[in-house]
Amino acid sequence: MTTSFVKTVCVSAFLFAYSMAAQAAINLADTIPVGPQVKVGKLANGLTYYIQKNAKPEKKLELRLVVKAGSILEDEDQLGLAHFTEHMAFNGSTNFRKHELVSYLQSIGVKYGADLNAYTSFDETVYILPIPTNRKASVDKGFLVLKDWASGITFNHADIDKERGIVLEELRLGKGASDRMNKVLLPKIFNGSRYAERLPIGTEAVLANFKYDAIKRFYKDWYRPDLMAVMAVGDIDPKVAEKLIRTHFGSLKNPAKPRPREYAAIPVRSETEAVIITDKEASSDSLLIRYPVQEDIEQPTFGEYREKLIEGIFAGMLSQRIQELSQQPVPPFIGGASNISRLTARYKSYTAFAALGKGGATPAIDALVQENERARLFGFSAAELDRAKKNLMRFYERAYNERDKTDSASYVAEYVRNFLEQESIPGIANEYRYVQELVPGITLEEINRYTRETIPDRSAKLVVYMGNTNTETPIPTSEQLLASVAAAEKAAVTAHDEKAVAADLLDQLPKAGSIASETHDKALGLTRLTLSNGVKVILKPTDYRNDQVLMSAVRFGGQMLFDEADAFNSRYASSIVASMGLKNYSPLDLQKVLAGKTASVRAGLGSNTDIVSGSAGINDIETMLQLVHLQFNGVRRDGDLYKSFVARQVDAARNALTQPETVFRDAIITTLYDNHPRVARTPRPDDFAKVSLDRAIDIYKARFSSAKGLTFILVGSFDVAAIKPLIATYLASLPVPDIPVMARDTGVRPVAGIVKKEVRSGSEDKANVSLNFTGSAHFSEEEQLRFHALLEVMNIRITDILREKLALIYGGGMNGSFNKIPYEHYAIAVSLPTGPANVDKVLAATFAEIERMKEKGPDVADLNKVKENWVQIHQKSLRENGYWINHLQSALLHETDPGIILTYEKQVAAITPAQLKEAAKRYFNLNNYVQMVLYPAK
Repeated sequence: MTTSFVKTVCVSAFLFAYSMAAQAAINLADTIPVGPQVKVGKLANGLTYYIQKNAKPEKKLELRLVVKAGSILEDEDQLGLAHFTEHMAFNGSTNFRKHELVSYLQSIGVKYGADLNAYTSFDETVYILPIPTNRKASVDKGFLVLKDWASGITFNHADIDKERGIVLEELRLGKGASDRMNKVLLPKIFNGSRYAERLPIGTEAVLANFKYDAIKRFYKDWYRPDLMAVMAVGDIDPKVAEKLIRTHFGSLKNPAKPRPREYAAIPVRSETEAVIITDKEASSDSLLIRYPVQEDIEQPTFGEYREKLIEGIFAGMLSQRIQELSQQPVPPFIGGASNISRLTARYKSYTAFAALGKGGATPAIDALVQENERARLFGFSAAELDRAKKNLMRFYERAYNERDKTDSASYVAEYVRNFLEQESIPGIANEYRYVQELVPGITLEEINRYTRETIPDRSAKLVVYMGNTNTETPIPTSEQLLASVAAAEKAAVTAHDEKAVAADLLDQLPKAGSIASETHDKALGLTRLTLSNGVKVILKPTDYRNDQVLMSAVRFGGQMLFDEADAFNSRYASSIVASMGLKNYSPLDLQKVLAGKTASVRAGLGSNTDIVSGSAGINDIETMLQLVHLQFNGVRRDGDLYKSFVARQVDAARNALTQPETVFRDAIITTLYDNHPRVARTPRPDDFAKVSLDRAIDIYKARFSSAKGLTFILVGSFDVAAIKPLIATYLASLPVPDIPVMARDTGVRPVAGIVKKEVRSGSEDKANVSLNFTGSAHFSEEEQLRFHALLEVMNIRITDILREKLALIYGGGMNGSFNKIPYEHYAIAVSLPTGPANVDKVLAATFAEIERMKEKGPDVADLNKVKENWVQIHQKSLRENGYWINHLQSALLHETDPGIILTYEKQVAAITPAQLKEAAKRYFNLNNYVQMVLYPAK
């Protein structure tokens, strides 16, 4: 079936192909030019700048300051100070006193942490500042902020000492099994390189005791214009942006005698090495095989670009093969994959890895090494290459289709990579033309040649086993790992067996139903359909994206309709069914059928709802609806895949409760709900003995053999007239036998009164404070807004007091839910990681802030910050398909007027400090809460 919008796209594609034919053939030796979408310039002092006008989102500008300076450049007395410098950028500068910067940016709607942020890595520090452009003064100040970060951080001594506590809390927060194991692993990965000695977080000794001059010296040496880039992408006149860059950054000067900016090398391994890393708190056992490191300095030629395309195709095909191995009845590992990953900006390597099951390391080594050997010796098949090319071309086609609907943050990320890694930036219009010309000519011989180069015979590798000290499976020795790898390399392998699959999802089209009625909501841009089988459909065509259609269908139902004896079967039913594929196709076969298409659908049972969700590109809506049809008519029973699913789940659950954080989360849930069997907690291996394949299928069919009561919502780039015949064919034909459509209240309720418990787990000197406030509520959209506004202003206070003033925490805060289903209630969760010695101080400060809110209400300035941020998020979200589909689905379930979305800004404006003061009294009931504290094990 070819609908009008498909014809339009096809015509556009033809015209584009015709225009490409008129272009000169690509010369692989030529340098890829910078595209016309961005202006790249350089000031006399060496500072590079990137400017692009982009109107998505409207009235928003993404600013970046990128510094080619990270932890790799630190002197011995500066370990951790590249990252500490990033912290000090928010603690006082030439034009902004301490806290003044963050407070100002919050006042114009920029949220600290979510919007305003920064990160430090080995080779770079990147500052992230999105600002609104609806006020000229905000734009001017945005560039002034970047200038202050580049050259005006004040490094006040008192502020440095206060920030030590915050950074040390960040270091503490990162401690645990992963951190301890990485400290053993990274020196092996980097093989003697300086990178192993320069982790960005630094060392506790230096952070607690460094001299003030050490951090000032780092800033003076490395924050200089010849190592910097300023980026401005968004809704701004490029000439205005360029003038502001020249005005603010043109006067910056480089040192008279600059220290040379050198990049550390990673030596090539001379022989295969095996390393065993275990920890009693490790949550899983894994295996990593890293093949020889390769230098990866970008050469911006078409030949190098073509080689990158070959690399991507190779990596995708081999990873697909490795993932297939986990589908075996007795899988060699829980899950496996491979990729070519960057170690640093200048080095990469091919890596195969696996999460291990009860079989341990040997079967995983056999599987990974032999699959790599199979690819090296026999290469790939023409069918595999064809699918990989189709998927690659579809990726670029979608990016091209969305070229005028792509967020500025996505574009600016490209320019960050260009500055740091020399990634080419021709622009998607040119890049799509390049891949149209280059990809068809990539041959199987070239792919197989690349495979042999990337996985050389008997190459020196790093083989790493990481696992729990107390694992049920034998922990291998280094010698045993090396012997297993050597044996696997010598084992006889045969060529990959490529199974052919049919080209169509459905053997025949279903007998179409019809559209019984149609109404329109002009205010919201909706078309509402009732189909001949009683199923309802809401259509909202948009121009927010050019190649995206989102779908959701929802009704009451879910796991709670089934009795307690079926708790585990209902919890895993949809995952089990999905793991076996659909109709005639296994999951792997489905991937083959869907090669070159953008369509996915998933059906699932929530606690009280049945949901079918999906997405598609503009050309693949029919495929998506066919997948919907199969969710109701194509349940597939495959005993081997079921066994594989259960085996992987059991293995994944084996060490789940070895991590202190998981132990704590589990204790919170079980305490809060008094061990109620219907509340999901961390899975245990024996949980899966309570699951039955037949019963799981029966439960799935009990809900998804009927579409009764479902309302399908489709939002995106489609034409209503064109999509209606597809709806009649695939949705109006769904079966609708009678089933219960209701939200069953099973009586699950939080405990009442004050409950306080301590949990002892873990070896690190770290703690976590958890407070949970729960209770009944009267649901309305207005009250829901007030509830969440209360939590937002509380989070501002927590950051200001517990972090910035008292230096008791690095991160943490409050979040909450305000629900109507299955009963009207609210829940507030407070999580505040800290040190064991600070627990009482954190609790006292938190309760003091709660009492303050109940007595005085929020500061007007703080509430205004929340309002400004919410309005900006809403204005951006109104142009996003996902926002609309979530809103329409929520309105359905809560039986509210979806038109309230049009008055959102008025509702936000109407929130008052007095209302939040009263809300604090209602929702922070100090006679009804659960207090849990995680301490290290004694």
